[in-house]
Amino acid sequence: MVINVLGLGNIIFGDEGFGVEMVRQLPEYNSYPDYVNFIDGGTQGIYLLDYFESPECLLILDAIIPVEYDAEVYSYQGSDLPSFIHRKLSSHQIGLSELLSLAKLHEKMPRKIALIGIPPDNLDMGMGLSPKVRALIPKALAETDQILQSWISTGINQQH
Repeated sequence: MVINVLGLGNIIFGDEGFGVEMVRQLPEYNSYPDYVNFIDGGTQGIYLLDYFESPECLLILDAIIPVEYDAEVYSYQGSDLPSFIHRKLSSHQIGLSELLSLAKLHEKMPRKIALIGIPPDNLDMGMGLSPKVRALIPKALAETDQILQSWISTGINQQH
């Protein structure tokens, strides 16, 4: 089994670095089997395609802007992934929805997929998360861990 946990975002634009910060903190939050890969995807666009196509399970962490825009942690799985993921990873690169579409076109979609995100409070140039987003990190870590633990305990394709 392979589980990829992919943190997306640009750390020089404040809260846009949420996904990357989550990937940095998760290995310290709990211990995970060797087949759980924590990937700082930054803003690499199309170069991330293999991380979308290779695992049985894919968990994406990103600063997202849901319609509701409340300052909270949003969690989506499978077909519940919303349409607002169509924003680009950066203005010059392929977006999250395009990466998912390519994986589907190649018939290499992960069996399980989830997205954990927060609405950014500050996207100004500068390092570090805003206090509002930093306050959401514990809940985001707990929700991410809960999804990972459920995938690990079901042992999808453990014969590999």
